[in-house]
Amino acid sequence: MDKYDFDYDLPATAIAQQPLAERSASKLLSLDRHTGALVDGRIRQLVDRLAPGDLIVFNDTRVLAARLFGHKASGGAVEVMLERILDSSRISAKIRANKPPRAGTVIEIGTTTLQVEAREGELYTLIHTAGDSIADMLDTHGHVPLPPYIRREDTPADRSRYQTVWARHDGAVAAPTAGLHFDEALLAALEQRGVEFGYATLHVGSGTYQRLREGDLAEQRLHAERVHVPPVLCEQIAAAKARGARVVAVGTTVVRSLESAARQPGSEGRIAPFEGETALFLKPGDAFHVVDAMVTNFHEPQSSLLMLVSAFAGRENVFAAYDHAKRSGYRFLSYGDAMFIG
Repeated sequence: MDKYDFDYDLPATAIAQQPLAERSASKLLSLDRHTGALVDGRIRQLVDRLAPGDLIVFNDTRVLAARLFGHKASGGAVEVMLERILDSSRISAKIRANKPPRAGTVIEIGTTTLQVEAREGELYTLIHTAGDSIADMLDTHGHVPLPPYIRREDTPADRSRYQTVWARHDGAVAAPTAGLHFDEALLAALEQRGVEFGYATLHVGSGTYQRLREGDLAEQRLHAERVHVPPVLCEQIAAAKARGARVVAVGTTVVRSLESAARQPGSEGRIAPFEGETALFLKPGDAFHVVDAMVTNFHEPQSSLLMLVSAFAGRENVFAAYDHAKRSGYRFLSYGDAMFIG
């Protein structure tokens, strides 16, 4: 099995370039992973898809204004794409410039001065040497890191719309986009339905857009991302399982968080608190230990996210759903519509 087994034609016109005026105006395509049955609807109807006592789990990471434009002290233009804040004075980032900067190169962004400390692969370590703090630099000069398939510049509206309403832990450079469909009214309706809420944190990295290499999927390795599955969430999951309720993951990032926590040494598939890095790559044939259902967006061809969804619901079911979605005018990718798979 290789990445071409997960290829499909995605017309540019199907890729959403703007969010809808209302978060909860998105369409929802429901897929029964056991029968392959499809039902068209709206995200607000998710309330009817869930039962009282079900546990829905959200990713509460917050997207940083991670795209920065500056110049070298020598004058050349530079684009810095933050990958991770390492500490109060150091960041890890990708850099676009006419020539790859060497160690010691000084980069100025507004009144902040950064210096290249080292490079490992495509990532540079930059150290803050003068001016505004890293946090202030991002707040003042940072741009929303929209995905590469959104062919426009970011706008002030993206600061809120490319962010979930429950975001609270800074650290992501890409949004957990399945959560973008939820607004306060939908959350209130779910709560009234008797659905329980839980939270994990996975700081989505820019590697989420990384293309897989040629060859057998078994030989592929994904980028590592920071994840935190707290004890309180593990207790909620254990209680939900005990009462026969479902654990519903909002997004592939939550799936990877929970399934990583259940794959720790000695866990034997039972979830346990986890804080660290995960590079979990779920593909057809892999077992799911925690997640019973998921809300997810429509993903890019050949992507690891499409492979994860296919592992959960079956490749034939997923590709049939995607064909239906294209014919029915669903919007794809980050600002697009949603699926419920149960």
